[in-house]
Amino acid sequence: MQRKGAKTRPCCDFVWRSGERGRACSARGAGVTLPRMQEPSRTLSRHAHGDELEAMQPHQVAEIIRGTSYVRAQPGLRHVHASSELQTELGQAYCRGRGGPGGWRILQAPQLQLGHGVDMDVLVPDLAGWTLERLPQLGGAAFIQVAPDWVCEVLSPGTAARDRAEKMPIYARERVKTLWLVDPSACLLEVFVMGADGEWRLRVVSCGAAQVRATPFDAVELDLSMLWTE
Repeated sequence: MQRKGAKTRPCCDFVWRSGERGRACSARGAGVTLPRMQEPSRTLSRHAHGDELEAMQPHQVAEIIRGTSYVRAQPGLRHVHASSELQTELGQAYCRGRGGPGGWRILQAPQLQLGHGVDMDVLVPDLAGWTLERLPQLGGAAFIQVAPDWVCEVLSPGTAARDRAEKMPIYARERVKTLWLVDPSACLLEVFVMGADGEWRLRVVSCGAAQVRATPFDAVELDLSMLWTE
């Protein structure tokens, strides 16, 4: 049963244009313009990837996107709470098979190395999931080069524009099947699915204390209220 005040609505005909950076989405009948990135960043050589990442402090998160290095501090507690609660809820059903089908591997903040050679990007999503058929073993490396089946980015004021304008097109390029954007400030969940044309399509927007069944984890009902905290 859906709680009073909770909202869930499907969104059709919304296409995310993965090739347009800075103005990365368009909707039939309604345009959307993204803010420009305001955070400082530095550009580095592709060959400097290893040294750049090894130089990071434990409290820092580094990503390399289209040859530009972005370094940020660990996220705030609302961000961490939403990510942790979501991993716990989905992990029980889809990793351990308790109350759900199992068959998945879900990791928190894995380092993804996507692409090859000069086109390689290094991304650290808040959560990423693979079916066990695609990622049966983790191995001993500090990174994963297999594109996830599902990615979740928890939005923060300092990273939301980059998550949408920079990282979403890379996930589309790598044919990630499903992307969730979780906004703890707005108590909002957006679910995007990859279309046959390689473009993101926004299928569900849910907020507040909605009870949600969202692909690819629609075998269990997710109580969104557990993701939000004061």
